[in-house]
Amino acid sequence: MSRGKPRIPPGAPGHPRTGSDAPRGRAKRSEAPRGERRPREEPSPDSPRAPLRRAPLRRAPARIARARLVYEDDDLIAYDKPAGLPVISADGSRSRSLLDIATEEVKRRNPKGRAAVVHRIDKDTSGIVVFATSARVKKELMGAWDELVSERRYVALVEGSMGGKSGGCDSWLKESKTGQVFRAGIGERGAKRAVTRWRLLEEGAGLSLLELFLETGRKHQIRVQLADLGHPVVGDPRYGGGRASGVEGSGGDSPRDDLGRLCLHAVSIELSLPGRGKKLRIESPAPPEFASALKGSAFNAPRGGASASRSAARSDARPRPAAPRGKKPSSRP
Repeated sequence: MSRGKPRIPPGAPGHPRTGSDAPRGRAKRSEAPRGERRPREEPSPDSPRAPLRRAPLRRAPARIARARLVYEDDDLIAYDKPAGLPVISADGSRSRSLLDIATEEVKRRNPKGRAAVVHRIDKDTSGIVVFATSARVKKELMGAWDELVSERRYVALVEGSMGGKSGGCDSWLKESKTGQVFRAGIGERGAKRAVTRWRLLEEGAGLSLLELFLETGRKHQIRVQLADLGHPVVGDPRYGGGRASGVEGSGGDSPRDDLGRLCLHAVSIELSLPGRGKKLRIESPAPPEFASALKGSAFNAPRGGASASRSAARSDARPRPAAPRGKKPSSRP
């Protein structure tokens, strides 16, 4: 019986994986004995260093004041919405909306209930928003909204002097594919008529405080029409009102920061429901910083301070006990 080749232990001379006969490839990383850390290799002073990778800085989101419950009964619930909070979240967005807040409040008294949207205001506009508390009430309101709503009143801080005590805007508005609204020709395809009446409340520091009444409810109606008049809403760069200039004592051409928000507020809404026999009026006073800006005192205040302090009720927690059904809760914090 013949013997085979003698077995050569790994690492010994003549082993097929030793020396130049070893297969080429990535060298195995040396390992430190168990229980000990492998010493860190310090780069040579002459070797180039790889650039440090820093995590991108994330800007903190702007603080949004809390929504304030101002009215509720068996058919309706209304909030004083802060600027920056959307009435409905955009498609695909998981951000919290006023509809979410209203629905949570409705569910506290009716686990199967849900708030229903009957009208909207812009995300950056503050003020009164009303929701129906049932599909029946929503159908009644949406079926005859223009007849049931007798007043929609706003207050806006705009650039420049109006040159009069009152006036009106009657134009046709059209929305582009990007969501921008612009003035169109009378009767132009896709355009809708928009009518707004305004009254001057006060002027000062190159600004005007206006009270506005909507006769129609088109998207961005007030913002577009005031911009067309040459008096854009302060804090509305989308329609030409990013800054207010012409400040008294500044030489007339020095720009001034706005209040850190769109200066438009839905002050009140007056409506009626079939069978009630009387009109319901829900109000929210205009932010005090609007009037302060006419004296030039609001523009140096910390942003968000005055607006954020207006609404005291938590939007993510149960507000103070509500008044009896059909009564407006106290407006105190």
